[in-house]
Amino acid sequence: MTTTERRNKIRERLESELQAVSASALAAEFSVSRQVIVGDIAILRSSGLEIDATPRGYLLHRERTGIIKKIVCVHTSVEKMEEELTTAVDYGCSVLDVIVDHPVYGSVKADLNIESRYDVELFMKKITADDATPLSTLTGGTHIHTLICDSVEGYEKMIEKLRKSGIVSERDF
Repeated sequence: MTTTERRNKIRERLESELQAVSASALAAEFSVSRQVIVGDIAILRSSGLEIDATPRGYLLHRERTGIIKKIVCVHTSVEKMEEELTTAVDYGCSVLDVIVDHPVYGSVKADLNIESRYDVELFMKKITADDATPLSTLTGGTHIHTLICDSVEGYEKMIEKLRKSGIVSERDF
């Protein structure tokens, strides 16, 4: 199978799936390394295919409905990060991304696409298993999230709880 054929098959697979497909599963299916799949996904994205990376794997982008908000958060511990993400999903918000304003690189954004407690659990396991450093450590814990929330009421309750925990900054958008 040529590289182009493999990429076409990956596109077809993602188009036929309702659930995210992991890079490892695609690698096994096409008998290549996980790194080759990551590269294929990057090429498919650059060709215009909208592919979301989620804690569970890759998924074709789907339009979401709800209220889109940005919040500024501050925390310096992994425990507070988990509390922040869990609180968001518990109140009906999906955490689409994390953005930090780096003094050298400017705005640095990473897709998260966290929609459930299960996604939070997978994300936290990946952080600890890979001994990864959260992006927010580049800015002393300050970061921005783009959220999409089911309701204004859920968003406001989430903000209230995060403020009580000292996670949400008083800075407004």
